[in-house]
Amino acid sequence: MLKTPNTYQQMSKKIQAIRGMNDLLPKDSALWLLLEKAIFDLFISYGYQNIRTPIVERTDTFCRAIGGATDIVEKEMYSWTESSGESLSLRPEGTAGCVRMMIEHNLPREGIQKVFYQGAMFRHERPQKGRYRQFHQVGIEVFGAIDAKVDAELMMMTYALWQVLGLKNIVLEINTLGSSEARTAYKKVLVTYFNQHKEQLDGDSLRRLKTNPLRILDSKNKVMHSLISNAPKLMDCLDEESAQHFEQFKTYLDALNIAYVINTRLVRGLDYYNRTVFEWTTTDLGTQGTICAGGRYDGLVEKMGGIPTPAVGLAIGLERLVLLLEAQNLMAVEPTLSIYLVALGEKAQVKSMQIASTLHDVLPNAIFYNDITLGSFQSQFKKADKAKAHFALILGEQELNNNQVSIKPLKGQGVQQTMDLEEAIKYFKENT
Repeated sequence: MLKTPNTYQQMSKKIQAIRGMNDLLPKDSALWLLLEKAIFDLFISYGYQNIRTPIVERTDTFCRAIGGATDIVEKEMYSWTESSGESLSLRPEGTAGCVRMMIEHNLPREGIQKVFYQGAMFRHERPQKGRYRQFHQVGIEVFGAIDAKVDAELMMMTYALWQVLGLKNIVLEINTLGSSEARTAYKKVLVTYFNQHKEQLDGDSLRRLKTNPLRILDSKNKVMHSLISNAPKLMDCLDEESAQHFEQFKTYLDALNIAYVINTRLVRGLDYYNRTVFEWTTTDLGTQGTICAGGRYDGLVEKMGGIPTPAVGLAIGLERLVLLLEAQNLMAVEPTLSIYLVALGEKAQVKSMQIASTLHDVLPNAIFYNDITLGSFQSQFKKADKAKAHFALILGEQELNNNQVSIKPLKGQGVQQTMDLEEAIKYFKENT
């Protein structure tokens, strides 16, 4: 079969990942696994249960949830049309799919739902450090709880996580967006104000003035900061219930000794938020300083076709969290006991499999490297050093004849010894 010139051209290109979609290499995986375990263990200890939703949803699911006038829907979603004519999209965030799941399976009817999820999200934007086209989040969502107590519980959990990880220099910024009625009234006031200063608005802000004026408050254009700082405040347009809810939220935070800053410019980028919104930020990562963010979305379940259900949630960006841990030199991966089984000869190879099976049962937290190169003793010891194993468990002709094993410390922990397997197990347990 003749190959077309295009095929030859494609084959000559270097094979590599898509820009902004990164590989997790083996040398980095231990930190990610340790971080994810710390997060999951903490969430479970607060009574949250894990869920998993598809990476692909109907495009309409995100349009209805996120809002058609947001940057995500307008510019950043990966969408395509099926042969049936149906439009599908890779998920750009986790809440919309979670809400769809709650509605489809009638879960809010069973009472308050406290769930968490993890996985890859996708947005077509310009890649930079801390902002990628494929990124990973851990999210928490609570459905069915209206009181500010649950908002505060999310802050208590995330604050506890920062303590577990040893993170410093993280600031909690909070705001309230009030009710939908209060926001509608505020938008009119805001549009009037910005129209009076239209000549100072940049291109993005002029577009948002027609589609989503609240997003102008979140502009990163430093030239506009003075204009934005002098804009009318939503706090001045709040309905009484939202004001009380915000005061209650602050009372809980004060009782928990969780410091916070009220940021009236904090509006979040998604249309579904109301009342409480928040971000955990740091100055240690430059412009990509938000590591956790979220808020209330009490009307979203009903808007997407479910029964009226108050809800609140947050998302933690794992890539940024890893960058912050690295920037602060935290969470070094503690070495786990590791043993390299060195075997020479066919009988020794078979015996090494039996011994490895036994050791896995009695030392479940240890790492075992059972040599599969079938090389010389010297080459196997080089592999053991490369694996950074703590010990070599040696099976040679003499050990096989005497039904014993030899243990050679590889980190200067002592001298080589020969013993039977039961003694070896006791030795390893004492050196764990």
